[in-house]
Amino acid sequence: MRIVTKALATAAAAAALTVGGQLPTQAVVVPEHAVIVCQSASFYANYDSSSGPSGLVRVLSYGDKVGHTRGAHPVYNGWAATFDFGPNDWGYVRQECLGGYGSW
Repeated sequence: MRIVTKALATAAAAAALTVGGQLPTQAVVVPEHAVIVCQSASFYANYDSSSGPSGLVRVLSYGDKVGHTRGAHPVYNGWAATFDFGPNDWGYVRQECLGGYGSW
């Protein structure tokens, strides 16, 4: 009986660790369709809170199709995490250059 009790206690502890130790599943947030509303917008690979954007990837033009989900994707000091639907990559663009949400 002692071995069975010990085995059950070990199994219960392992189950508790498995359930309690799991990271919560994060929902994938598909970028909301938007467009660049500035004449041109620099698209940077990274953003560092101490130095700002870095790694210029390209310059986007007025009307380029991008994605950013307000309230779900981060914005740091006016630099919004943005998905460029052309080459399918992520970067940072000035938030005021994003507009036309849901227009395409």
